[in-house]
Amino acid sequence: MEASSFSTINFSQFKWLNEPTEWSVEDNKLTMVTNDKSDFWQGTYYDFYFNSGHVYGIELKDDFVFKVCVEAEFHTLYDQAGLMIYLDEKHWVKAGIEFNDGQPLIASVVTDELSDWATGIFPGDPKKFYIRITKKGTAICIKYSSDDVNWTLLRLFSMPLRDKYFIGPLSCTPKREGLRVQFSELSITEPGEDILHSN
Repeated sequence: MEASSFSTINFSQFKWLNEPTEWSVEDNKLTMVTNDKSDFWQGTYYDFYFNSGHVYGIELKDDFVFKVCVEAEFHTLYDQAGLMIYLDEKHWVKAGIEFNDGQPLIASVVTDELSDWATGIFPGDPKKFYIRITKKGTAICIKYSSDDVNWTLLRLFSMPLRDKYFIGPLSCTPKREGLRVQFSELSITEPGEDILHSN
């Protein structure tokens, strides 16, 4: 999809990477329920190589701002939901809430052959949050919010230029099955001049 079509995009135009057994789209709200042992991770520390997480995405050609509201009950180690840009098995980013150290944390993983991982305390209610990924050139800016008004920077990094980027809602549960996640308030727009400091 090109920028001229962003305002017309809805979840009915998306497609699955690793379709879960149970999911639905109704009134432009996506609900997915995770399969067992679903995850994305490449190597680092654990020596695990997973490419089985669920992503409901769309291919975008131009620079974009992609935002959703995420609602879920996180309670098991590594339960996670948010957004993902997936280029291929060895090059991707995922960001959102992930359950670790006994609590839901705001987290991101960038994979360039091998995965990294960074977490922080989420200041709001992790049962409902907003996540936004902006791409402008090679720059990727990820922000999160508890109210869709005030946005906090999670990560700024670079990804290689590609003709298109597969991006969409993500959920994984490496240690169980059955995390039910609802994604709503889908918004895809063109980025502004200042993607880092503007709210």
